Amino acid sequence: MAETNENTIQHELKTRHVSMIALGGSIGTGLFLTSGASVSQAGPFGAILAYLIIGIMVYFLMTSLGEMATFAPTSGSFAEYGNRFVDPAFGFALGWNYWFNWAITLAVDTVTVGLVAQFWLPDVPSWIFSAIALFLIFLINLFSVSTFGETEFWLSLIKVVTICFFLFIGVLAIFGIIHSNTDVVRNLSVGQHGFVGGWQGVLSVFVVAGFSFQGTELIGITAGEAKDPRKSVPKAIHSVFWRILLFYIGAIFVISALVYYQDPRLMSAADSGNVMMSPFTIVFKNAGIAFAASLMNAVILTSVLSAANSGTYASTRTLYSLAKKGQAPKIFGRLTKHGVPWASLLLTMCVGLVAFTSEMKGGNVVYGWLVAASGLTGFLAWMGIAIAHLRFRKAYVAQGNDVNDLPYKAKWFPFGPIFALFMSLVVIFLQDPEAFAHWEWDKIAVTYLSVPIFVIPYLGYKWSKKTKVIPLQDVDLTGKNK
Repeated sequence: MAETNENTIQHELKTRHVSMIALGGSIGTGLFLTSGASVSQAGPFGAILAYLIIGIMVYFLMTSLGEMATFAPTSGSFAEYGNRFVDPAFGFALGWNYWFNWAITLAVDTVTVGLVAQFWLPDVPSWIFSAIALFLIFLINLFSVSTFGETEFWLSLIKVVTICFFLFIGVLAIFGIIHSNTDVVRNLSVGQHGFVGGWQGVLSVFVVAGFSFQGTELIGITAGEAKDPRKSVPKAIHSVFWRILLFYIGAIFVISALVYYQDPRLMSAADSGNVMMSPFTIVFKNAGIAFAASLMNAVILTSVLSAANSGTYASTRTLYSLAKKGQAPKIFGRLTKHGVPWASLLLTMCVGLVAFTSEMKGGNVVYGWLVAASGLTGFLAWMGIAIAHLRFRKAYVAQGNDVNDLPYKAKWFPFGPIFALFMSLVVIFLQDPEAFAHWEWDKIAVTYLSVPIFVIPYLGYKWSKKTKVIPLQDVDLTGKNK
């Protein structure tokens, strides 16, 4: 594959691409399938409160990332900011951890594509659909970043249109314009005025909400290839935050109003991934839309493809950033003539092939462990963003700069990143606290496998390279110290 003479990433993502990638990255099966389980666990307003708190946390993370990304736009931002503002060992561990997360996500999503496609063609082996999906994602990411951006724009738009249609139908049903025998007042007032299980119920939904919002940090990755990041990133942050809150809070309210919280179908969708039990499908069918199941299956299929597409993009750019920093083999920093890190893409695709081991003897065990290993990497990335921002702002001021001169200034500093850091730790701990109460080591190992996968590379790199936390006066704000 030919390489660019400059060997630099090309800036081809438009403002609408950046906004839709960030929006689409946070809307997926977490909303379409598991939102019903949240209502069952915490009640209507308990679920809304949990998503609202996590949504605010994500907003602070996005503003933190936005401040750094507009000041120093770079592809593979998390690793780069960790390297420059905290400690090279921190950036090394953060980068490889994030690459691993999205590479495994690609494998998971390609398996899911096969299972979802069997809804229409149950007699066709699922691996055939997985192979087709993997090949298409490879082609989309191979040609140019504009091809990726345009594809992701339309895939995300399908999800957005579906949610808008769902909210429209839901409002009509709530006000009785569409025939419905649903007792809306009864559904919304269950438990203690819409709360079930008290604070424990709300806390239990934090975990689900946290996973649902993962992907919003893609805005930091896209900044390095945006045509005008100082314009597109702030615009994306503000518009995406309000749209996410509207979509999630609005959808959960509609589900709560039209489906009783103890309806067994709400839990079944989360446990089995059954599209027939999706809360969206239930509401559509109750409204008399006969093709509801096929519609939602098609939407879920596009959601999974969108996640796999975005994950491939994020992982290749992260690996590219590591290579340019000398923290990965140099070959992963080479680009095609279209500015695509081809070697990074190939390695990520190889991890995606792990999807096919689930069809082989013993493959499910390997596959299960890989999924477990990537479980908390998204939250670790969020913690990395918060820590990097705290260090960046302190270094910026310590070196005699005025924060009012920043292209984009995060609000409520330092409360924002501190709150995001604290909530990330809370969500991580809440993964399986009972396992610690009884010291069930097998559950602890599966649930928290991501943590040592971050810590061990961090300590190993720190020991081998003798790195230290960078003094504030020596933090590289210009990016010239490569």
